[in-house]
Amino acid sequence: MTTLQTTPPGHDVVLYDSHCRICSGAAREMQKLVGNQGTKLLSFRDEGVLDAFPGVTPERCEKAMQLIQADGRVLEGAEAIVRAMGRRPLGRLLYVYYVPGLRQLADAVYGMVARYRFRIAGRNCPDGACAVHFK
Repeated sequence: MTTLQTTPPGHDVVLYDSHCRICSGAAREMQKLVGNQGTKLLSFRDEGVLDAFPGVTPERCEKAMQLIQADGRVLEGAEAIVRAMGRRPLGRLLYVYYVPGLRQLADAVYGMVARYRFRIAGRNCPDGACAVHFK
């Protein structure tokens, strides 16, 4: 898989799905943990957010959380979580993700939860405009 590169934001940006209860809760917890470490959390659904990051599409964001690193490199899914949290002292323990076999397992579990997140936890759409397509 090729690495996606986009406009460098100068700091890490995490894009999550604000219509997903699991994603929103995880984003709130991540914000508590990373604090003011230079990581900004944004909903990809907010108007204009994706305009700043060419190549990061709504389709990519629907499939997995996106981490846009300060240099513009884009990581997604479980690896995005590991890298976003890895800057904290205890977060470095997450680098066990890179142990052969564990990465594949973590990616598979993440993929299943991401795919069925609305069925697992429902949707959080205050405007009632959610249009979800299950594949």
